[in-house]
Amino acid sequence: MTRSRSATYLALTIALLATSAFAAKADEVGVSDDAILFGQAAVLEGPSSLLGQRMRQGIVAAFTEINAKGGVHGRKLQLISRDDGYDPDRSVAQTLRLIDDDKVFALIGAVGTPTAIATIPITSARNVPFIGPFTGAEFLRDLEIPNVVNIRASYGAEAEAWVKHLTEDRQFTRIAIFYQDDSFGRDGLSGVKRALGRRGLELAAEGTFERNTRAVASAWRTIKRAEPEAIVMVGTYGPCAEFIKLARRSGARPTFVNISFVGAVALARELGPEGEGVIVSQVVPFPWDRSQKLIADYQAAQTAFDPALTPDFVSLEGYLSGRLTAAALDQAGPHPTRASLLRAVNDIGRFDISGNLVTVGVRAIETPPKVFLTVIQKDGTFKAVDRL
Repeated sequence: MTRSRSATYLALTIALLATSAFAAKADEVGVSDDAILFGQAAVLEGPSSLLGQRMRQGIVAAFTEINAKGGVHGRKLQLISRDDGYDPDRSVAQTLRLIDDDKVFALIGAVGTPTAIATIPITSARNVPFIGPFTGAEFLRDLEIPNVVNIRASYGAEAEAWVKHLTEDRQFTRIAIFYQDDSFGRDGLSGVKRALGRRGLELAAEGTFERNTRAVASAWRTIKRAEPEAIVMVGTYGPCAEFIKLARRSGARPTFVNISFVGAVALARELGPEGEGVIVSQVVPFPWDRSQKLIADYQAAQTAFDPALTPDFVSLEGYLSGRLTAAALDQAGPHPTRASLLRAVNDIGRFDISGNLVTVGVRAIETPPKVFLTVIQKDGTFKAVDRL
C-alpha cells in the first residue's frame, strides 16, 4: 500500500469511527429526538413523603418552565418518579427499575442518606448521573464518585453553622443531639462532634430514634437528664416535631436547632404554635424573597405548574436541581451523553441560575454552597437571619 493510499485508508477509518461515535451519541439511553427522560427514586408516600413530593414538584416546575421555552436543544425534559418509602432496599429496586426498565438518562432528586448509600454503587458502576440528591452526606462529596452532582451544602457545614451560633452568639456550652439512628443521623452526629471539638467542647447528651417512626420518648428521657441549653436535631419533620412537643410539654425550654433535611415548612405545620423560636438551617435562598430574580422565577414556574402550590425550601431545592440540569445539558451540546453532561458540570463548575450562582463539581470544594439560619415565627412563617 502506497503512502497516499495509507493516508486515504486512515482518513476513511477515522471518518467511520467518527460516524459510529456520532451514532452512539444519538442513541444514548433516555435521549430521543424530542425528549430526555429523567428518573427520581424518592419517598413519595409514608411518614416523610412531603420531602419527596416537594422535591418532585420543584423539579417538574423547572422542567415545565424549560419546556415552555422549547426545551434544551429542541428536546423536552421529562420525569418519572417512583416511591421508595425512604427505605434502602426499596430504593435499590426502584433505581434499578428506572435504569433498566424505564431507560432513564439520569437520576435526579433522590431523598436521603441511607437510600443514597444503597443506590450509589449501582449508578456509579453504570456512570448514570445522580443529580441534586436531597442529602448533605459527606460521602457524596468524595471526588472518587464523579457521577454525583451536589447543589447543597454538606451536613458538616450545617453543623458548623449551628455550633458557631450556639457557642458564639448564645454562649451555650451544654449542647445535646437528637438524631435518626442510621447513616444520615450518624453523619450529622459526626459533624456536630467535629464542630464542638474545634471549640474544646463535647456533647452533653445523645438520644436516637428509628427511621420512619415517631418513637422519641426514650431519647427525650436520656437527653433531659443533662439539662441542655440547646438540642440540635438530625431527623425528618415527624419525629422532630414529636420530640419538640414532648420536651415543651414537660416544661423544658432548650433552644432547638434542626437540619435542613427536616423539611422546614412541614415541621412548622406539625408544630403549630409550639414552633415559635425553633431554628432550622437552610441550604437554598429564602423562597419568599421575590426581590431575588431566582425566587421570582421559581414562584412563577411553580404557579404555572400548579397554582395551588405555595413556596417551600424543599421545592426550591428541586427547582434549582431542575434548572441546573437544563443549564448543564445546554452546555453538553445537541448530542448529549451521560459522560458529556458530567463533563460539562465539572468543566464549567459555576452556573448562573437566574442571577444565583450555583457552584458544583470540583469547584464546590473551593467555594462550598452557603448555609444560613432561619427561625420559625409565632404564626408559623420563617424569618431569615444572619444572627439570631
